[in-house]
Amino acid sequence: MKADAIKLDGASAGSVDLDDAIFGLEPRRDILHRVVRWQRNNAQQGTHSTLGRSEVSYSTKKIYRQKGTGGARHGSKGAPIFRHGGVYKGPKPRSHGHELTKKFRKLGLRHALSAKQAAGELVVLDALTLDNAKTSMLAKHVTERGWKRALIIDGASVNEDVSRAARNLANVDLLPSQGANVYDILKSDTLVITKAGIEALEARLK
Repeated sequence: MKADAIKLDGASAGSVDLDDAIFGLEPRRDILHRVVRWQRNNAQQGTHSTLGRSEVSYSTKKIYRQKGTGGARHGSKGAPIFRHGGVYKGPKPRSHGHELTKKFRKLGLRHALSAKQAAGELVVLDALTLDNAKTSMLAKHVTERGWKRALIIDGASVNEDVSRAARNLANVDLLPSQGANVYDILKSDTLVITKAGIEALEARLK
């Protein structure tokens, strides 16, 4: 399919051919959901921890005699039924990550790109260059283009000057093509990909 390309100042920059196998799929929510879950689970630290019955700081002495008190039999103040006792089967540090095949991850990325194209939220940029690489200048271009919470994907590498200019903009994220991922693409309101980025993504996803 054909898509119009623009320059950062909004001027026309011709058109570009988009691969239908990457940008023309019918987006499937189940595939996107599985890949996003895989990403978020892998990002989860898993450092949550509670003290069990054997870990709480209490004396191991029997708290009162076995018989004759009129109460239930207990041997430890650290039992879960007591206040400040150990937690029964509480969480311990662990990895929440799970496996997802490389083939399926690529499929998820194709569907994410297709979803943005289908929603009209994909912008093709001629090149990510600024004559005056300052945050204020980049912010001006982003505002003029009407990009809200924009994700910009460049080629194999990102221009260092533009990267520094984008660092202080809360509504702009900048990634090289290798860093493109389903979660960040779906989270953005506008997906901006340079021509170099499209070539790199098509080579990566074939």
